[in-house]
Amino acid sequence: MSPSTSLPLAQEISIEGTRQVFHVAGTGPVCLVHSGGPGIAWQYMRMPALEEHLTMVYLEPIGTGSSGRLDDPRDYRIDTYVRFVHGVVEHLGAPTVFLLGHSHGGFVVQRYALDHPDRVAGAILYSTSPVTGEEFWSDAMANIARFPERLPHRPAAGEIPAAFQRAVAAQDDEAYTTSLREILPAYFADYWAHEQDLEPLRAALEAWIDPMRGEEPAPFDVRDELSGFKAPALIVAGVHDFFGGTRWARVAHEGIADSHLTVLENSGHMGHLEQPQEFARAVLQFVRA
Repeated sequence: MSPSTSLPLAQEISIEGTRQVFHVAGTGPVCLVHSGGPGIAWQYMRMPALEEHLTMVYLEPIGTGSSGRLDDPRDYRIDTYVRFVHGVVEHLGAPTVFLLGHSHGGFVVQRYALDHPDRVAGAILYSTSPVTGEEFWSDAMANIARFPERLPHRPAAGEIPAAFQRAVAAQDDEAYTTSLREILPAYFADYWAHEQDLEPLRAALEAWIDPMRGEEPAPFDVRDELSGFKAPALIVAGVHDFFGGTRWARVAHEGIADSHLTVLENSGHMGHLEQPQEFARAVLQFVRA
């Protein structure tokens, strides 16, 4: 269940004068991966099962890891991430690529696919939503509050709501990383059922505070644009994802014509780690189609 320990090939380019690092592994059609957060290190998205069939290009989003930092903290917005994705796509030289966006990365992929449909062979929208805003966050916070009730046989689950508040209040990268490691179990249907496999990932997890905390001048909302979504789309959601479960995935599925929806019944926000075979099968069937 844990990612492969072999390191993919690291590459570096400059986009708008800022260093953009990405990692390449595997062979086959190109699939560019944008991790979530914003601000979470890319390594948790390693998918060795897909590397056997696809050329996986894992971004280190700007503001994280070895990639550069922006001079103006107000520039950490969706359209900026989209420009950097486009820079990598252009550098790769493939006429079209598959894009896999997890969580906040899914916002970036939706915006990119809407703005650059001619460059997208397919969009994989993973544990994400076409909208944020008050209702989205209220839903997520209510699910965090109920997390201990869902797993009453796991004593450590009772600590998650308070730990989540510490993560929200973190003011520096070290505090954010520590808090994120604390709350990581909330991102799984039952972290403790796989604790032995997942603990190394948890211990190695790193995060950097996005100065904008993912906020835009207005909440992310592309629902009215989904009817014009031209790229083939696969939407993957875990039933136990505290970010609304399948609720927002179904909104995207209903809005994007001919999209495919895969529901992972025994997963939370991290289905590629909880149900890796089912996740990989869904992605590969989509790519081959």
